[in-house]
Amino acid sequence: MSKDEKVIEKEIQQKGLTAKRVTPEMLDAEIVSEQFHVFDGSCLTVCCLTLRNGFTVTGESACASPENFNAEIGQKIAKANARDKIWPLLGFRLRDELAA
Repeated sequence: MSKDEKVIEKEIQQKGLTAKRVTPEMLDAEIVSEQFHVFDGSCLTVCCLTLRNGFTVTGESACASPENFNAEIGQKIAKANARDKIWPLLGFRLRDELAA
């Protein structure tokens, strides 16, 4: 869970917004593995997250100046970008459940 997610989550709880919803913990529970790849001769980092049902999402990061490339930072950004793609998927799943 990112710092921003923690702040938003705290605000949601303080406001008593208790209807069924997707939480950061639910999102994290969907992720069963992560893999990273940096393409040879590039500053492009790709993160592939595998979810419980076998579906995969990817996120990318790249720096404009090769001198600024840092593998650890690239992985953090790529993973955050991949995680961001999971929110709408879980929201769709929840909406289906609520509509049933």
